[in-house]
Amino acid sequence: MTFVLGLTGSIGMGKSTTSNLFRERGVPIYDADAAVHALYRGKAAPFIEAAFPGSVIDGVVDRKRLSPMVLGNSDAMKRLEEIIHPLVREAERAFLRDAVARSVPLVVLDIPLLLETKGQDRVDAIILVSTDYSVQKARVLERPGMTVEHFQAILARQIPDSEKRKHAHLIIDTSYGVSDAGRQVDAAIRTFRGRIGHAAINAIKGSA
Repeated sequence: MTFVLGLTGSIGMGKSTTSNLFRERGVPIYDADAAVHALYRGKAAPFIEAAFPGSVIDGVVDRKRLSPMVLGNSDAMKRLEEIIHPLVREAERAFLRDAVARSVPLVVLDIPLLLETKGQDRVDAIILVSTDYSVQKARVLERPGMTVEHFQAILARQIPDSEKRKHAHLIIDTSYGVSDAGRQVDAAIRTFRGRIGHAAINAIKGSA
């Protein structure tokens, strides 16, 4: 029975690197951010343009145009989420159906806002990727075009790391580099592979 791990973590915590470490070890990954990017290039674009005129260029959502329309505006963010979330869940269920059909023992749902979107029931266990705030801030501010104000606006949308830790079944600390994180990922795979999971089947049944 496919066991579903939910991988989450706030911006700059090292979640993407950790997700790649699972992928390198042969664990199938559903990447929610990648799914959103694909939707922005396709199915979601006309709906987003209707809700946020001027946000789509040549049939593709332009994030630089969309971002100022929604950041700091809870009503606008809610409208965007109402468009995107059902489409992302549809892609997620398709991923799980395939994993169950192939009898894959362990998969990872890489979802940055897993807890913010009340997604705990969609996974069998939660892995939180974390590091110290000072490391997190330094990483984020190294990104092109990132400002302290933008960083704080993103954090305001996310549950504090201290609160996320209360929901995690396992924490991967990325403070000490990729090799150390890799050892933690190896331990996580040993811990969860082979366990009986119910989230995948529940998701598939729920979409029937």
